Amino acid sequence: MANNILNVDNHDRSSAALRYVYPVVSRRAEGVSVGINLNPNNACNWRCLYCQVPDLKRGTAPPVDLALLELELRGFLAELLYGDFMLSRVPECSRRINDIAISGNGEPTSAAEFLQVIDIIRRVRHDCNLPESVKTVLITNGSLMHRPEVQSGLREMAKINGEVWFKLDRASESGMLRINDTHARTEQVRSHLMSSASCCATWLQTCWFALDSEPPTMQDEDDYLNLVGALLRDGCALHGVLLYGLARPSLQPEAGRLSSLPALVINKFADRIASLGLHVKVSL
Repeated sequence: MANNILNVDNHDRSSAALRYVYPVVSRRAEGVSVGINLNPNNACNWRCLYCQVPDLKRGTAPPVDLALLELELRGFLAELLYGDFMLSRVPECSRRINDIAISGNGEPTSAAEFLQVIDIIRRVRHDCNLPESVKTVLITNGSLMHRPEVQSGLREMAKINGEVWFKLDRASESGMLRINDTHARTEQVRSHLMSSASCCATWLQTCWFALDSEPPTMQDEDDYLNLVGALLRDGCALHGVLLYGLARPSLQPEAGRLSSLPALVINKFADRIASLGLHVKVSL
């Protein structure tokens, strides 16, 4: 393994020299996140303007080598628990395993083996005696929540301290097209969020930034609050919102058009979200 010190700015998914498993010191997780990258082909069905994936292309996850993934996960967790990785690679303030996060270089639920991956995580967690407090996190754009196998996977995740981080950067169809380069329909997003929250604890993850030096408009905020408020009124049990700004440079062609917002702007939006009765965690 490389011997550079990890930090919140270094999310290099090759840093552990493994195909599927990689470590991250996460500013949102506040500890070490053991990432599982199901999209090593850099293929995704969305193309978010702020994405840090190099050579991103449209597509789905390739076939997953389940035996290799399990071998890597077992080996890396053993290194974290019993080796010197924490001491040699992780800042002292972050030397705790916070979660196993299914994420990576594309939409992870596009993997045909998604449910089997969850089963591997369950077995490995048990065999490694991971504390129940270690979360199992799915970081997703939520676009495939209608698939029965994805919902089955979420129900299994719920049994192993599972959380879904469901991307919602904008709540209007024009906003999603502009920021995420997707033709998702608002009603689809609403239905997918209801499905996700019914299967597993679900947080919204929202990236708030300026485009062409212009911050999100008040209409962007209102659209977001209207959608989330309607979901709550309809009984969608959202756990909260992970609201964050730009942390690392985009690797998309629009990178030069993006810029961070002042903390005051993000915190004011966080206050508006919190007024709906949701817990909001802000990461600048």
